Amino acid sequence: MLRGSCNCGSVRFEADGAARDPAACHCSQCRKQSGHYWAAVQIDDDQLRIEGEVKWYQSSPSARRGFCPTCGAFLFWKSDADTDTGVSLGAMDGPTGLTLNRHIFTSDKGDYYEITDNVRQEEQEDE
Repeated sequence: MLRGSCNCGSVRFEADGAARDPAACHCSQCRKQSGHYWAAVQIDDDQLRIEGEVKWYQSSPSARRGFCPTCGAFLFWKSDADTDTGVSLGAMDGPTGLTLNRHIFTSDKGDYYEITDNVRQEEQEDE
């Protein structure tokens, strides 16, 4: 069971079942939304419970981003075509037992940092 919340605690979430594909996204949208790159894990929608009001922003024609309207914490990424949701690893409470699996959109990363952790890097991934 994974649990987490936004910074102010107004939005809380729990996830049963397997969390898949822990990844760090370096695309310009994730960097602008989070202030750096964004790390998330995929959770099946039927295994994810969200409490509190989430504000959704349609960030592209095929995906939206969920955040807390009170503190602004970026918590979720949802493709319109998928039955799972990207959930922020940084918003998780306590140890997750997860290990980052890959970096995506690395060709779009900021010029102010290097990726040096030996985790697989992918130039582009479908958004």
